[in-house]
Amino acid sequence: MAGFFSKLMGRGSASSSAAEQEAGRAPSGDPFDFDYGPGTDADSVIYQISGMLLGYPSQELFDSLPELQQIAASTGNEQFIAAVQTVADWMHSDDLENIQSSYVQEYDLSRRHSLHLSYWTDGDTRRRGMALVRFKQMYRDSGMVTDLDGELPDYLPLVLEFAALVDRRAGRAALQAYRPSLELTRLAMRDDKLPHYGLMQAICDTLPGASPDTQEQVQKMAAYGPPTETVGLPGYDDPRVQQAMQAAVPKDI
Repeated sequence: MAGFFSKLMGRGSASSSAAEQEAGRAPSGDPFDFDYGPGTDADSVIYQISGMLLGYPSQELFDSLPELQQIAASTGNEQFIAAVQTVADWMHSDDLENIQSSYVQEYDLSRRHSLHLSYWTDGDTRRRGMALVRFKQMYRDSGMVTDLDGELPDYLPLVLEFAALVDRRAGRAALQAYRPSLELTRLAMRDDKLPHYGLMQAICDTLPGASPDTQEQVQKMAAYGPPTETVGLPGYDDPRVQQAMQAAVPKDI
């Protein structure tokens, strides 16, 4: 796992160096092209570990928990360390089969905690196809050979892995483009007291702008744009996002 950590840090440094040369590029109007800077190497660790822990709780993931906790501790981010510990405690709290069943109920069968970013903006509509194509384009532009493993390209753990290991700058732009999706999922996790809430908060904390405290505040961002202290959140005036916010959090299936 030490090699895994080195890979994270090495990839993060390389991405930062390359990205810094492009820091002055002008936005095209596509929210994926906005430049929020390269972030930090610690962000890469947060993205990778969070992506792994937000995924299906397999035996392999369970066995890797001590190493993931050790890597998380290396960031010095106390909130993130606590978030990883919370998920680890949850995975140790019951038989793995029961943990897996709980995960499926909350993340696969419930719309409230969807980990597919474009679901919140386009739902089950034809427009969503264009959103998924944009994620695929991001992967193609990076030269990354992506194994979706049956998942849609907007699946949050996949986007986080891309940001951690391939192109942190482009990954951050994609996450920020779908910031309302992240925030609504985070709020739903908080309200339902899910163990992954802290991970979502840590992810949002790596991005520009403060997180809203309520769904109404997310709706206000979507409709009117961010207040002065949360500059750098373009795309919230997208009418599709506004419509999704007005619909509030979807009911469970």
